[in-house]
Amino acid sequence: MPQTPADQLTDARRAAAARLIPLQPLLTELGSVFTSAGHRLALVGGPVRDALLGRRSPDLDFTTDARPDETIRLLRQWGDSHWDIGKVFGTIGAKKGEHVVEVTTYRADVYREDSRKPEVAFGDTLEADLLRRDFTVNAMALELPSLTFVDPYGGLADLAARVLRTPGAPEVSFGDDPLRMMRAARFAAQLGFTVDPAAVAAMKDMADRISIVSAERIRVELEKLLLAPDPRPGLELLVSTGLAERVLPELPALKLEIDEHHRHKDVYEHSLIVLEQAIALEDGPDGPVPGPDLVLRLAAILHDIGKPATRRFEAGGGVSFHHHEMEGAKLTTRRMRALRFDKETTQQVSRLVQLHLRFHGYGDGAWTDSAVRRYVTDAGPLLDRLHKLTRSDCTTRNKRKAARLASAYDDLELRIAQLREAEELDAVRPDLDGNQIMEILGIPAGRDVGRAWKFLKELRLDRGQIGYDEAREELIAWWAQENAADQPGDQAADQPGVRVGDQRDGGDPDGLRPAPSGGETTETA
Repeated sequence: MPQTPADQLTDARRAAAARLIPLQPLLTELGSVFTSAGHRLALVGGPVRDALLGRRSPDLDFTTDARPDETIRLLRQWGDSHWDIGKVFGTIGAKKGEHVVEVTTYRADVYREDSRKPEVAFGDTLEADLLRRDFTVNAMALELPSLTFVDPYGGLADLAARVLRTPGAPEVSFGDDPLRMMRAARFAAQLGFTVDPAAVAAMKDMADRISIVSAERIRVELEKLLLAPDPRPGLELLVSTGLAERVLPELPALKLEIDEHHRHKDVYEHSLIVLEQAIALEDGPDGPVPGPDLVLRLAAILHDIGKPATRRFEAGGGVSFHHHEMEGAKLTTRRMRALRFDKETTQQVSRLVQLHLRFHGYGDGAWTDSAVRRYVTDAGPLLDRLHKLTRSDCTTRNKRKAARLASAYDDLELRIAQLREAEELDAVRPDLDGNQIMEILGIPAGRDVGRAWKFLKELRLDRGQIGYDEAREELIAWWAQENAADQPGDQAADQPGVRVGDQRDGGDPDGLRPAPSGGETTETA
């Protein structure tokens, strides 16, 4: 006989209680500390929700009617240590043994129309505190020490239905804290829940309100969304509600473009699939790109954002996006700085966007060892991520074309492995160091040493390891040519002949790819 909804909810409560059994001594003890002092204490929010979902929660969040100073006094009495860095918001932290807890005074704060920070106001009842929380599934509590389940807004039923609904009117909830609209998208990605239609409508109406929230808080929510098991539903919600136009406008802008592979109606859809395929290629905890990997996922969703600015309609109905990888790298840097990403992450993602087309053209077999060395050198520590991003960027329905691209990249990785065995490929350095350069040329430390080192580095990339003697001869010849070129009337610089760094390997000045720069040169509309 099938279970009724009431039976399902009863079973969920029992399962949650069983999962919390290991914490019961802690919950009972801490609850007794507060109730003995005449206060209420409840486990609240994520830990309760996750227990009902059968998940482990990394946090232990509590709420109380005690004011912050009283909470400090009680936690000092209970724990090994405590801290009050969040006191202005009513939050006090403490640690006892291996357990870390945070206790927050009942809150009822709101945002003013023109403020980026909430006006903190403390409340008096648990029910009012739960009402101000973002969603009903996070508005459930376990009163301590009695372990009484408190669910005034139907969070358990919504959890069973896998729906995100606000405890009160969504307009009021999102008005109190506009970041909750971003959280709706994040929870859709993390939990696989749908968002209540009334909440979606409010998000569309109030999307502009997100502008009062600091870039740092928006970035944190976006990171959590992208690191979720399935970011797609969350990103689609941001785009459909108009929030993405305020926080990541480059993403919805892709909907205007034509997908170069003719599989999707727009580059937006292509980018979402690239993200999904990149996630599928992430490694286990001991692999070179252990998932979830924020850098790879950001690069996947942003890799084509340079297309709107570079789109050109060609004669005959074709569409080109020449150098969109370069434009995309600049846009990526600009957007990530605006969202206050750290410098290293910004540089890594932008570099991957810039490099994501380097592979195209390899399949014709024209790459020299020099081109392979440069590919590895330019990618540097991002090489494993670049492998995965490049493979993910193939979304064609043409099975023969997909197989050809995969085979070509297999071949490239094999050549990289072979070169690694033959030479120190991951840290390509000239055959001569700075001291040897100064000794051979008889020059002091300075700009000329740097120029000579750069010449030898290019020589190393072109020809591999050539040894001290040959490198010395090449250096002396280069130095003589440089000095001759500085003499008035000397025509040496105009003499024909290929020098290091000239166009080779198919016409690319860096020797990186034989295909024309920009990859997909012409497309049929």
